[in-house]
Amino acid sequence: MVNSLWFKWKSLRLPWRRSFLVGQDLAGNTFWEFKDVANANRFRRIVKFDPKTHYGDVQVTPQWHQWLRYVRQDPPSLEEQQQDLVRQAQIKHLARLADERWASKPSFLDKPKTQQPLPPTEPAKPSVNPTTESPPETSTSTPPTPTPKPASAKPKAPKEDPWAKANPGNPGDTWQPESWTPSSKR
Repeated sequence: MVNSLWFKWKSLRLPWRRSFLVGQDLAGNTFWEFKDVANANRFRRIVKFDPKTHYGDVQVTPQWHQWLRYVRQDPPSLEEQQQDLVRQAQIKHLARLADERWASKPSFLDKPKTQQPLPPTEPAKPSVNPTTESPPETSTSTPPTPTPKPASAKPKAPKEDPWAKANPGNPGDTWQPESWTPSSKR
């Protein structure tokens, strides 16, 4: 009660006053205006905080910072400052939910599992009857032998160049550089 009366008294723009109280933020900082000595048409704007507070611990909200820098004409109201705190709490909640969704997805940086599924580009080997298949026998003493190629495979003939017929032939088409041989002349 006493504080609110004091704030109302200090905010009155009486002609003999040098500085006028404009408002207060939720942290208890007070914001003042006073006539500029160099320019009588302009008011200077300052913030006063608790002298026991360290300079590094003073925090000015963006709305009050805008008012201090003349970006904003009117000072923010207490309701606006409280709504901003609610907005910040909502953003923190949404950010926490987004972080949880992000953390639930597997990362490529995690250690791979022992049994990796096949990549989607490689088709899985189809098995006709998986219960009757026997596992392949592996022997540590003999290496696996490569399967021989069938002898009936014919070598493929080189393909004809489709542009050979369309090109009438230029004199430089068949030119190839000759290898350099040093001559004995000096």
